[in-house]
Amino acid sequence: MANDSFLPLSGREMPRFGGIKTFFRLPYIKQDDPKFKELDVALFGLPFDGGVSYRPGARFAPSKVRELSSLGRGYHMSRKESVFNNINVSDIGDCSVVPLSVEKTYALIEDHVSKLLNKNKRFLSVGGDHSTTLGHLRAVKKKLGKPVSLIHFDAHLDTYPAAWGCEYHHGAFVRHAINEQLVDPESSIQIGIRGPLAGQADLKINLEHKLKYTTVDDVRKTPGGVLDFCKDLPEFLDKPAFLSFDIDCLDPSYAPGTGTPVPGGLTTYEVQKILQSLNIKNLIGADLVEICPPYDPTEITALAGVDICFEILCLFKKCLD
Repeated sequence: MANDSFLPLSGREMPRFGGIKTFFRLPYIKQDDPKFKELDVALFGLPFDGGVSYRPGARFAPSKVRELSSLGRGYHMSRKESVFNNINVSDIGDCSVVPLSVEKTYALIEDHVSKLLNKNKRFLSVGGDHSTTLGHLRAVKKKLGKPVSLIHFDAHLDTYPAAWGCEYHHGAFVRHAINEQLVDPESSIQIGIRGPLAGQADLKINLEHKLKYTTVDDVRKTPGGVLDFCKDLPEFLDKPAFLSFDIDCLDPSYAPGTGTPVPGGLTTYEVQKILQSLNIKNLIGADLVEICPPYDPTEITALAGVDICFEILCLFKKCLD
């Protein structure tokens, strides 16, 4: 059971439009707080978009998701459990970044996450562009000494080459993660991938390294739809896993506020069902990236992000049972 001091602020105690905004109205706890040692999962923001190739604005995602998460509740109707009553979760603030440098930001992320992992805390990072995932994975590899399985939700493969002579950008993190042996491609999966690609050569890394990708067609053409598709998903029981969720996995009609929107994506319901079906024995960390509030006028992208965070927290709870 969770410690009562980690429970969200009640909407009966303070209306949901009031109060200081934290993720899910959870308590803000610094790492030097004595209560930090009781923490199971650390939620933190990552306000960085220095690796985008099209629309900037993901740096504003942590504050927007915090605001919209005021609408979040703790009881999951499908799972029939209350996540915040079972694990200790808190908002620990934002990871520091350098807006003008991808490399310096990677170093800050790696240091930030390493401190959490060295205290045996699991983590969920919210915000930023997809280049930031490399910093998380470097910290995880440093802690574990071995590659992890990657569960990657995205419209894009993110195995692309350097852009404008720059190796590190939001479309290249998977390529670098494989080359640095941060992830084990043969025990990893990509979900929600769709075209168009620049060319067939974009699939080269997946084929060479046996990195499985599933497309939206795979979901829609499965007899029985997403529920039958979920039955064929691999289980992640042998290696620690990291889950990376790019919001552009969703169709732009459900998530218009993102850096590189691609038509023909998954629905919010389909993503919920896929996340609920995952069987992960040891989810060591996760991130939610590419929410771009300037292109999200009705805030439905950030609201979808809140729900995805909720599903990920439930996956953490399952690991801690």
